[in-house]
Parts: sequence; C-alpha cells; structure tokens
Amino acid sequence: MEANPLDTTASADAPVALRAAGYRVTPQRLVVHRTLVELGRHVGAEELLGEVERRLPNVSLPTVYSALDALEDAGLVRRVSAGQGRALYDARPADHHHLVCRRCGAVEDLDARVSLSGALASARENGFAPDGAEVVVRGLCASCRAG
Repeated sequence: MEANPLDTTASADAPVALRAAGYRVTPQRLVVHRTLVELGRHVGAEELLGEVERRLPNVSLPTVYSALDALEDAGLVRRVSAGQGRALYDARPADHHHLVCRRCGAVEDLDARVSLSGALASARENGFAPDGAEVVVRGLCASCRAG
C-alpha cells in the first residue's frame, strides 16, 4: 500500500517550522520535504522532482525549487554546494560538515568535531550576523581515486 503523499508523520515539525518562518503550509512543500527526508541522502532538485512526481503528479521543477527555498528558509533543509554551480539538498539541517568530490560531485556528510567559534566571532566583529558555519572538504572520493 502506497503512503499518502500528504501524510506528515515523517516530518511532523515541517508545518510548524514553515508557519514560524511566515510560509503557508502547502501539499507541495510537505511532499518535497517528506520525499527528501525519506531519500536520506543529498539530492539535486531535478532528481527530487522525479521522486516527488510519483506522489504528487503534475508538479513542476520551479515548484520544487520554490518549495526547497521555503524549506531552507524555515530551517528544514540545507543547500550544499557540490561545485560547478550545482546545488544538492540535505534533509539534515543541523550543523554538520560535508565532503565534496571535485570530479563526480558526490557529497557526503562529515561528522567531525570542528570548532567554528573563531570564524563566527570574526564574522560578528565585522558586523555580520551569522546563521551558522560549516566546513566543506573538497577532494576526490574513494571511487574517483580508484578509477
């Protein structure tokens, strides 16, 4: 039996976070968020569109991008630069770091304790109001190194 695409049990906090950020709670935003959470990996908007269409036919790529923007603004997803202008989306919004392969563009979470307090303090000293910071380690993934 296929799951109801409007069921929010997988992401019960999404409606609250969207409203708190000043957004309407729409089926498209909920399905985009739920799909990203269920995929459990970093995905691009185009790939996400293919998965969302299975649950919500006739959704468009601009709608997916709009939903992702709202979800990011609401603190529910994180946009990760995969290099060469490519963005991937991560359903894990809590502060963490990433590994990015410069050849294939693969992105993986990097769970490492890194103090960013100095960078955040310097940002504040320069009049910037930081929302957070992360480390992105760029290089070659194991697959690209082997090939």
